[in-house]
Formats: sequence, C-alpha cells, structure tokens
Amino acid sequence: MAFISKESYFNPDEIKAAVIGIASNFTYHDSGLHHHDMAQLLFAPSGCMTINSDNQQSILPPTMAAWIPPYFPHRITMKNVVAYRSIYFDKSVFPDNSSEFAILNVNGLLRELIERISFWPWNMSVDLQKNTLSIFWEEFHSAPKQNLTLLVPRDIRIKHHVELWNQGKSMPRFLKEFTKEVGASEKTIARIFLKETGMSYQEWRQQWRLQKSIELLAEGRNVRETAYDLEFSSDSAFIEFFKKYQRETPHKYFK
Repeated sequence: MAFISKESYFNPDEIKAAVIGIASNFTYHDSGLHHHDMAQLLFAPSGCMTINSDNQQSILPPTMAAWIPPYFPHRITMKNVVAYRSIYFDKSVFPDNSSEFAILNVNGLLRELIERISFWPWNMSVDLQKNTLSIFWEEFHSAPKQNLTLLVPRDIRIKHHVELWNQGKSMPRFLKEFTKEVGASEKTIARIFLKETGMSYQEWRQQWRLQKSIELLAEGRNVRETAYDLEFSSDSAFIEFFKKYQRETPHKYFK
C-alpha cells in the first residue's frame, strides 16, 4: 500500500503487481484526462468525486464506487476533503465481463473489502489474496448498478455552459432563458439535447440538479443550503424532488 499525497508521483502501470491499492486524503484534486492499462475501482469513504470522460460525467458519493475498465479515458475532480481509495487490477485477475464503466452501490461488506485491499502491501503473494478477492468479486457482481451518469452535448456552445455550471459559476436556466445565453432558438437547443443525450433539455436540467444536489450534500451542505443553492422554492420542494428520483429522502440516502 502507498498513502499518496497530492504531490506524489504515482503510475500503477509502472508497478509489477496484479493488485495495487492506494489511499489518500485530498482537499482538492484534478487528475487531468488520462487512462490506465489496468482496471480501477474508485471509492471515497467521505467527500465526493466527479468523473468525466468524453461526453459524459458521473458523480461518486460515499455510498458508491466506480469501476473504470482498462484504457478508459477519464478525469477525476475532487473538492473539499475526500478520503480516497483506489484499487488497480491487472487484466489477469478480474473477470472478462467487467469491461464497461459502471457506478455501483457499496454495502457494508464491500466497503470493508475495499478498505482492506487498499492497504495491502503491493508485494503480497497471490495465494494470500485469493480468498479475499473471491469474496470481493462476489460482492462486486451482486452490487446494484446506479445511473448517476449524465451525457453532455458535444456542441461547443452548450458544452461551454455546462463547464461553467459544473464550476459553480452559474445554474442551468429554463429553456427560454437559456436560449438567450446560447444565442440559439428553443427548437435548435431541444434538438441538440434530444439527439446527443436522449433527453429533453428540461429532463437533462433536472438530472443535472440531482447530480449537483448529491455532490453538495456529500460535501457537507445541509438540505436548506442545498435547496437554496439549486434555487428550489423551499426545503420541502427539494426533498420531494430528491425522493422522486432516488426514492428516499436525502437523509436516508446518505445514511
């Protein structure tokens, strides 16, 4: 295991081990766009991460882990304090049917397994890893997948605004207001979103607000602050919105 600081150089592809675990705490981190020859399981016991790849972005709260297959280009950003766990797997030790990016629910057992493997010595023999890895893969494959990935339109005018929204510099407005910011008609914007994301602009806007609410809550904002930041009319309106998509209140979701 290596406890990685922000300034540390680390490249799993340069380490001769089938399973490589690392742990760290970051106040802020931007990995830049990159990929690995190895597969990666990414998990944060506290804090929140955002994963971007090409035209999609995913949110990773403390209740979930991301499976990143080999050669998958991705960029990870973290804000505030994030307890970071990452496990890299050589292609020889993970199942063939784990070749797609996925966000997984993490139950108590899977959480403890991730924690244990993250602190393994890199030179541990394969024989000593077998039993734990067997249970890990069993839990991994039974973990429910979550849809916390949002497609982002490739149109440069819209992509620029999404970047500003993600940086907290503005909020997605209603379609009529957004047309004035972009300088395109409602029909054009609606067509772009439907073609490139499979959703109407309003549906996409609601999914963006859901992702942002999970990020804010995971960073320690309370319901009132989150409702205010995302321009809901009241705390109760935000809670009902959250329940509509996640089937439980923010409090139960994070508990």
